[in-house]
Amino acid sequence: MQTLWELANEEQDEDLEPEIEQACHALQKELEKLEIQVLFSGPYDDHDCILTLHAGAGGTEAQDWTDMLYRMYSRFCEKNGFKCEVLDFLDGEEAGLKSITLAIEGPHAYGHFRAERGVHRLVRISPFDASARRHTSFASADVMPQVQEDNEVEINPDDLKIDTYRSGGAGGQHVNKTDSAVRITHLPTGIVVQCQDERSQYNNKDRAMKLLKAKLLEVKVKERERELAELRGEHAEIGWGSQIRSYVFQPYRLVKDHRTNVESGNVDAVMDGDLLPFISAYLKQFKG
Repeated sequence: MQTLWELANEEQDEDLEPEIEQACHALQKELEKLEIQVLFSGPYDDHDCILTLHAGAGGTEAQDWTDMLYRMYSRFCEKNGFKCEVLDFLDGEEAGLKSITLAIEGPHAYGHFRAERGVHRLVRISPFDASARRHTSFASADVMPQVQEDNEVEINPDDLKIDTYRSGGAGGQHVNKTDSAVRITHLPTGIVVQCQDERSQYNNKDRAMKLLKAKLLEVKVKERERELAELRGEHAEIGWGSQIRSYVFQPYRLVKDHRTNVESGNVDAVMDGDLLPFISAYLKQFKG
């Protein structure tokens, strides 16, 4: 790139400028990825993860926002080499999604996505409002590391209640013909997981067990985080009320992370999965 730049200067060749600029942008993206690699210091950062999105209050507006976030994270996975599979979902009443659970696999998947845990806020002119008024919608993202080794989480089969039921949602002729969906209740903790995406009851049970292990591992992670917070004197809870990022479509266009103050005026790029600047800033600020 440097040689090409020097050549363009010597020959006063402005036609090479777009090629040099494109190469610089590509190099910057690679550099951002490499910078993030050195920031993964958490004990589960190298794990795959489970991402669950829930619509907040607001009915169709919030459910549509949840669907938009699902697309944003799907595009992020496509661009960064992560495999993303739907484990469970609940359709919205008119549009969008009430909730969706994703299994995300790839290098340092949990390390990337733990930066997304919290409440995401959308401000826009509602496409569902005949008066074209501005609405504020909320959706939450919950992220859990997946279990990699059996000794990370031990489950007693006697502690499980396993139910089967018929899948719901858009599934063509197969839906509601067989009891392929699986629901597992962990009796000691009351944790309930379910999976209905696969047609095979065996596959759904296997995925539901992975989800249960992830939730039990999350309990361990949160216990560790609480212990560290007490040692540091921190009292902030990670939960439904902790708004981490705002996506403003109207009256101006801006995405702002409230934890790091990182901003982007290119809302379309962010919604198309350009999240590395936000993730990198979070990892730098909250490393260790």
